[in-house]
Amino acid sequence: MQRDVVTVEKFYTENTSSLELNLVAGAEGLKRIIREPTVNRPGLALAGFTKYFASKRVQVIGNAEAHFLKSLTPDQRIARYNTVFAHKIPCMVFCRGFHPDKLFLRAAEQADIPVFNTPLITMKFINMATLAMEMMFAPRGTEMGSMVDILGVGVIIRGESGIGKSECVLALIERGYSLVSDDITKVTAVDGREILGTSAEITRNHMEVRGIGIINVAAMFGVKSIRREKQVDLIVTLKAWDDVPDVDRLGMDEDCVKVLGIDIPQITIPVRPGRDLARLIEVAAFQTKLKASGYNPAKELNERLIAKMAKAADL
Repeated sequence: MQRDVVTVEKFYTENTSSLELNLVAGAEGLKRIIREPTVNRPGLALAGFTKYFASKRVQVIGNAEAHFLKSLTPDQRIARYNTVFAHKIPCMVFCRGFHPDKLFLRAAEQADIPVFNTPLITMKFINMATLAMEMMFAPRGTEMGSMVDILGVGVIIRGESGIGKSECVLALIERGYSLVSDDITKVTAVDGREILGTSAEITRNHMEVRGIGIINVAAMFGVKSIRREKQVDLIVTLKAWDDVPDVDRLGMDEDCVKVLGIDIPQITIPVRPGRDLARLIEVAAFQTKLKASGYNPAKELNERLIAKMAKAADL
């Protein structure tokens, strides 16, 4: 598990379009690190109270802060700017299209503090920026395996090299399902509750088929056959038949594997010639969907058998 270092430059480049950010000063400070995935409105700090100043966050100037600064004399403004910038904040964002005054820009350039403005209203920017930073700060990792979206169920298919993963994925794509990633799946923990799977940017839409080579899935099967990202709901492990001595015949107990600290349901499918693995994985995905809705056929059958045996014992 790893966490990426989030710099102001990364925040800016990845969210310029969605947050409508415009860099107006402090380009020399773009390498500054954002240490907390949220934002702060520095009203109290600008008023002179800095004891509990959340200086590790992106700082946002809204309507109230902008009009407060206008009410100060030039000397007061310079003093307040220098006080805030002495805390080495990551960056400052002016919302509602407000443009910082010349004194602010001069102080920011001297302190190498990046300054942005955006036409977004303050609360909308705060909400969008917080969500964006939560994704940027989320724990990340990789899972060895291909991922397919089967009617809304995200399935990672893994197994030893040559066991048939690519053939399974191709068969599932031919049945109308969507490829998320081939061979290696990048995973991200979102809110500590779910795992999001995606592909490396350079290999997106492509997969390797042994004996044929690299194919472009989108070009061959159409854009509906690919998906950029999907929540991971199930992990299917393919193993040679002889390597699975104890096969679960009923499915009463749910096996899980931890991915970035989160439990993901897992099943193991024994492989031998003649088995339609793609169909089995498809059924496993449907079964996962049923269990998520609260229905477990194995438990239902078990309860029926117990009820029948209890009835027979009473006779």
